[in-house]
Amino acid sequence: MSNIFFTSDQHFGHKLIIDFESRPFGSVEEMDRVMIEKWNSVVGTEDTVFHLGDFSFLNLEKTREIVSALNGYKILILGNHDRSRGRNWWLEAGFNEVSEYPVIYKDFFFLSHEPMYMNKQMPYVNVHGHIHSQKYEGKNYFNICVEHWDYTPLSFAQIRDYVVVNEEG
Repeated sequence: MSNIFFTSDQHFGHKLIIDFESRPFGSVEEMDRVMIEKWNSVVGTEDTVFHLGDFSFLNLEKTREIVSALNGYKILILGNHDRSRGRNWWLEAGFNEVSEYPVIYKDFFFLSHEPMYMNKQMPYVNVHGHIHSQKYEGKNYFNICVEHWDYTPLSFAQIRDYVVVNEEG
């Protein structure tokens, strides 16, 4: 049986993100290698991964190498740093699907790169990236940025268990 995973904001090849976000890596090569290892430690070849944007700062050849090294069927929702390359570039880089717009998953999870406005009456939880180590308050937001999750994708079950209210309480 395949599993569903979510992640965002790896910024593969982006040396400055190490300082910007105080990432615990000595070099961009170490960061990229560790993030590939952590991805593959939880994602199997038959699994699906929704990547919520800002995947790579590398050229097409190097980005393709990373995408091909990662397990799973990969769906990219374009982030602000991905948009300049366009949908076809990312498909050529190896993503199985690419969306320029947010996606609603299982009628409850609103998947986007940037946090979207969500009020208490909206029937969704916004799973998002973009804001790295910051966090929005409230049960309507779930920040999937790698800085919060030890640079490892989270499964759908993990996210569901965080956001669904426990009635037994």
